[in-house]
Amino acid sequence: MSPLPVSRRRFLQGLGILAASGVAGWSLARPRLVNPCRAALPLGLSESPWLTGVWRDLNPADVWDCHAHLAGTGDGGSGILVGPQLSTPLRPLQYAQRLFYMNAGCAHDAPGRVDASYVDRMLNLVEAMPAGVKLMLFAFDHFHDAEGQPLPEMSAFYVPDDYARQLAAAHPQAFEWVASIHPYRADAVDRLDAAVAQGAKAIKWLPAAQNMDPASPRCDAFYAALARHRLPLITHCGEEKAVQGADTQHYGNPLRLRRALEAGVRVVVAHCASMGQDEDLDRGGRVESFQLFARLMDEPAWQELLAGDISAITLRNRDLEVIKTLLQRQDWHGRLLNGSDYPLPGILPLISPSALASGGLLPPEAVADLELLREHNPLYFDLALKRALSWQGQAFPARVFATRPHFEAQRS
Repeated sequence: MSPLPVSRRRFLQGLGILAASGVAGWSLARPRLVNPCRAALPLGLSESPWLTGVWRDLNPADVWDCHAHLAGTGDGGSGILVGPQLSTPLRPLQYAQRLFYMNAGCAHDAPGRVDASYVDRMLNLVEAMPAGVKLMLFAFDHFHDAEGQPLPEMSAFYVPDDYARQLAAAHPQAFEWVASIHPYRADAVDRLDAAVAQGAKAIKWLPAAQNMDPASPRCDAFYAALARHRLPLITHCGEEKAVQGADTQHYGNPLRLRRALEAGVRVVVAHCASMGQDEDLDRGGRVESFQLFARLMDEPAWQELLAGDISAITLRNRDLEVIKTLLQRQDWHGRLLNGSDYPLPGILPLISPSALASGGLLPPEAVADLELLREHNPLYFDLALKRALSWQGQAFPARVFATRPHFEAQRS
C-alpha cells in the first residue's frame, strides 16, 4: 500500500492548545513529536539484527497483537461516537489527547475519510510484516448506569461490536475482533452468546471508563457465560489515563477480579496493572497496582485462569522496575501475552528507546534502528522493541508473542 496523505492541521492546533495549558512539556521544535506516517521501510533496515531477531523461534501466524484499538469519528458509517470529554476544545487536555491518538493512527481529516484512513493505516502496517501477523481489534461499549442503561454523554467514546466484527470479516488475513459488552445490560448474556457465535476472540472491559465493578454480583450471570464459553476477558487494571468516565478508578483494582476468577473466567489483565496505586483490600493501605497483580499471579488457584498482557509497559510513565520484574519472573512467562495498545506506539513522545537503553534494558546499538523503524511502522517497532528488551541476561521468550493459542483455546 502507498503512504497515506495525513493532514496535521488539527493535530498541530491541538498541540497549541496543549502547550497553552502549561503541562505538555513538549514543544514543536522537539524532533519526532509528530508522527510522520511513513510507509515502506528504508532500504536495508529490514536486515537490521533488531528486526531479523524478532522472528527467531517465532511463527508469524501465531503473532496476534492482543491489544489494538479502533478509532475514528463515525464519518464512514462505522457507528463510532466520540463523547464530549474528547471532542470539545473547552477540555483542552482531553481534546489534544484525542488528536494525538488520531495522528498516531495516521487518520486523514478529510470529510468522510477519517474512519477509513485509520483502518487503511492498520492494514498498511500489518502487511509490512510477515504473513500471518494479526491485530485483535477492540470494540468499546458505552458507560452505563447502575441499571444497565447506556449513558453516551458520560462515555469517552464508543466503538460498536458490529464495526469490529465487520472489519475482521472483511480482512481475515489481518484482523480478529474483540467484543465489548457491559455486564449490567439486561441483554448482556444474549449479546455475549451472539458475539461468540460470530467469532469474537475475547471481551474487552475498561471498568473505570465504563462504570463496571468487577467485584459486583451484577456481573455473576455474565461471568457464568464467559466461563461456559471459556472466552477470555481482557480488562484494564491500575490507573486509567487514556479515557475517563467518572470517579470510578477503584474499579480497576486487580483484586476486584477475584470474583471473575472464582467463577472460572479466563482473565487477561491489560498492561499487567503497571501504573497507579490501589487499595490493598487484603491488608489495608494503598500500594502499587502492579503489586496486587503480582499477588494474584502468585495465587496457585489462578494459575490456569489468569494472564497479563504486556501492552504499554514500555511507555515513559511506567516504572522500569515493572519491566525488570516481568523479564525476571520466568515462572510467569507462560501467562504473559503481547499487545501493542495501538495506536499508542505511534505517539512518538510516549516511548523512549534511549531511556530504556540508559536503564540497562535495551542494547544502546539498537536505539537508532528502532527509532527509524517507529517512523515507518509503530506496530513493528513495538514488537521489535519488546523482543530486544533484556535484564540481567533474561529476555521475553518467543511464547510471550505467540498469543494465538491463548485465544483459540477450546470453547463450548
